[in-house]
Amino acid sequence: MIFKTLALAAATIWLAVLALPDNKLHLVVCDVGQGDAILVSYKTTQMLVDGGPNSSVLKCLGDYMPFYDRRIEVVVLTHPQADHMNGLIDVLKRYTVLQFVKEPVVNDTKGYKELMKLLEKVSVRAVYAGDIIKFSSFQFLITSPPAPLLNSGEGNARGEVLNATAIVGKLSFGDFDALLTSDAGLIAPPVPADILKVPHHGSKYGMNKEWLEAVRPKLAIISVGRRNSYGHPTEEALKLLRDEDIKILRTDQDGTVEVVSDGRRWWVK
Repeated sequence: MIFKTLALAAATIWLAVLALPDNKLHLVVCDVGQGDAILVSYKTTQMLVDGGPNSSVLKCLGDYMPFYDRRIEVVVLTHPQADHMNGLIDVLKRYTVLQFVKEPVVNDTKGYKELMKLLEKVSVRAVYAGDIIKFSSFQFLITSPPAPLLNSGEGNARGEVLNATAIVGKLSFGDFDALLTSDAGLIAPPVPADILKVPHHGSKYGMNKEWLEAVRPKLAIISVGRRNSYGHPTEEALKLLRDEDIKILRTDQDGTVEVVSDGRRWWVK
């Protein structure tokens, strides 16, 4: 009995050692089906950008966050559509969230109302182009939406309006940059970056040649569901990326994609 207890204690300690964070930034595009959920992690600091369509995001967080860490410093909801929002309901029920970042546009869906109720005791902040979410070693520069689009204050919106006003941001860690585009597409300025999270799950309207040439990514990641009913990613989007000789990874084919950077180099784990 004593031996079993000691063995269990040793195993627990060893697991804790293995789970200790390194000194690298981890960008994890979670496989959540047809939707977006992106975890940014540095040591014990996390930022979650969107939560996907359902509770499948919890498995991704369990796999890529230390098992003892039940706190997420910042959660960003890029826009209140179900495929980006609904999983955050489960996240807020199971994790302590210190700050919630959103666009000022709202909608009247059941999921949005439930989410807002869960946020009653959380610090909530609306952001616009030019705002920066700063951490000790990395930052997230908001590049869209521009404030003039939203200067009338909060309003109810759906569909393409939500996509057009979605939060887009440039993640920076040393010399490493990643452009996280949500569903915004061409309305978002083309900011140069090493990594591109392809707009709107690979919709044919998310990019054009000029926009892509301005971003100049080396890797494009498409967050998309298997056999989805939208035809994402479209052949038009894939051709644009291939013509620019950009490496493509897709969550429907490759599963969760993890990119690691030490601030100078980056690689796919």
